[in-house]
Parts: sequence; C-alpha cells; structure tokens
Amino acid sequence: MSTELKVENAVDASFNEVVQGRRSVRKYDSSAVISDSEIIELLKVATLAPSSSNMQPWRFLVVTDPELKQKLLPIANNQQQVVEASVIVLILADLEMYKMAGPIYEASFEAGYMTEEIKNRMIENSTKLYSSLPAERLKEIAVFDTGLVAMQLMLAARAKGYDTVPMGGYNREEAAKLLGVPSRYLPTLMLPIGKAAASGHPTTRLPIEQVAFFNKL
Repeated sequence: MSTELKVENAVDASFNEVVQGRRSVRKYDSSAVISDSEIIELLKVATLAPSSSNMQPWRFLVVTDPELKQKLLPIANNQQQVVEASVIVLILADLEMYKMAGPIYEASFEAGYMTEEIKNRMIENSTKLYSSLPAERLKEIAVFDTGLVAMQLMLAARAKGYDTVPMGGYNREEAAKLLGVPSRYLPTLMLPIGKAAASGHPTTRLPIEQVAFFNKL
C-alpha cells in the first residue's frame, strides 16, 4: 500500500512540475537545436489528445529553415521568437477531417479495438454526419480540437525541458500563402518551441471561487 502511494505521489509531483513550470517564453537561445526525431516524438505525444469522434483534425507544419523563419517574421508582426526559437509549429485544422474516417477506423479495427461491423458503421456514420454539417460548425469542431492538441504539445515540450509560447497574433492568410497550405487546412496556432534564453513572466490566476461553480452559476 505504501509503495503504491509513493508512486502516485511521484506521478502527481511530476505532472504538477510540468504544468506549473510552463510559461509563455518569448526569448530563446537561437543556437539550440531540436532534432527532427525529437520533434516527431513531441508530436506523437501531442496527438494522444482527444478529438470529436477521434477524427484527429490536426495537421502540423514544422518550420526549421532559418530563411523561412525570416519570411514568417513580418507575417507574425515581427515577434522575434519566430526566428529565435529552434522550431516553429504551425498547427492546422483540417476542415474536411471526415475524409480520414476510413483510415482512422480501419486502424482501430486492425488494432483489435472494434469489430469489422462497428468499423464499417463508424466510417459510414461519421462521414455522413460531418460531411453534412454547415461549414461554420465544422470549423468550430476542428478549431476546438486543435486547441486540445496544442495544449498537449506545449506540456509535452515542457516535460522534455523545452519552452513554448502560443501565438495567435499573425496573418493567417499570408502564412498559408508562404507555406503553400491548401484551403482545406486552416492555420490556427503558431507555436515556437525551443530553449529559453530568459524566463517567461510568472502570472496570476483568478481565485478558483470566481471561476468554478457547483450545480448553478
């Protein structure tokens, strides 16, 4: 019993360190390098995030080329973290995510997570449902889910000793044009990842009593 308690406490402590250690960092060590394999590992962890019907509407456009970062700089209102961070991840929302229903549920079937009958039903129902939704509702779902994966990516990076800053202040149309993003994909968050050259500013939060309510608001 005591051993189990120690393990649980260790996990809680580790999780709290990651969550409480995350800051929005805007100054990075430009000499730091994150390997492609490390980036892939971070993205793998991030994609364990939940999504509507497991449609996984996120796509990641990873920018490591210094020249490309320089071209992104004015598009991102000259925020220096765009060129100083080791990696820039542009998180995209797939507005036609239902077109991946086949591969998604086929993988679940092959993994033994569902029967073939359920697989076929899920493919049919998901494709029918999502393809019939108004474009604005489909966009809401895709953007919501990319927010979940973005938060998970930030925590995954922090757990590996890297820092991040979520950026919404950039010209999405110009970024898409520069990076050749098809209209099917909507740029949502721009996320620099790297080694901090200066700590992010600590921040406060509203008292929990002002934001959490039980049974009625």
